Amino acid sequence: MSRNKPHPVAGLLLMFSAVVFAFPLLWMLLSSLKSSTQLAEDPYSILPQEWRWDNYIQAVQAMPFLRYLRNTLLLACGSVLGSVLSCSLVAYGFARLRWRGRNLLFGILIATMLLPWHVTMIPRFLLLRELGLYNSLGAIVAPTFLGDAFFIFLLRQFFQTIPEELSEAGRLDGLGEWGIFWRIIIPLSTPALATVALFQFIAAWNDFSGPLLYLSDPKKFPLAYGLEQFVSSYSDQTHLLLAAATLFTLPIVLLFFLTQRTFLRGIATTGLKG
Repeated sequence: MSRNKPHPVAGLLLMFSAVVFAFPLLWMLLSSLKSSTQLAEDPYSILPQEWRWDNYIQAVQAMPFLRYLRNTLLLACGSVLGSVLSCSLVAYGFARLRWRGRNLLFGILIATMLLPWHVTMIPRFLLLRELGLYNSLGAIVAPTFLGDAFFIFLLRQFFQTIPEELSEAGRLDGLGEWGIFWRIIIPLSTPALATVALFQFIAAWNDFSGPLLYLSDPKKFPLAYGLEQFVSSYSDQTHLLLAAATLFTLPIVLLFFLTQRTFLRGIATTGLKG
């Protein structure tokens, strides 16, 4: 048997695992198209007796969905920009530049990953309030421009796999460190940067604690917080809750399937060099 050919049993196990993990999403999608009567009488049925596409229209009309979506996209895109820009710059300094204390500072940076978010929650809140960012989307986006230890680690590992000879060739052509970073390192790091962007986009899309802490104006709520408010107001409308949950979940699922090749390549190529 060829070494690269998967074993039939392994293939069956993978298929079974995929079905198990995908079943809750499939059930939520199909249940969101059921009537409230069917959900009350037979909640464990798979297929709808009557396909109620108007559940989605009612769910969207029951809350300011477009406003929540706009706020979420602003948060997600701003956070992605901040994380990719700041983390790539810091990672380049740790990976390609030689300076005293580099390894010590990198070790301290990695140690900050051990701190739970709750430890820095109050100091960060007080700092952002003093900066006048409370009750604004900037309170959630601004910290992403200061870097993230996990993303810096991923990018540093990837940058170290890029041959140093390319940087030397750039220096011979008259490029400085800034030019090498933008013209050589960044174009070659698309998979790793896409991985960071996808991780951050998903984190911003699903973020509930940040808006809960920093926002008080309902007009600035993102989808995650708006969905919680929707659940509180329509707890007896299960069909609408499932439709709203599907609208919230499907974009992330589709985004992953569209970018999974780049995402998996970025994960596989980080951490190859210590």
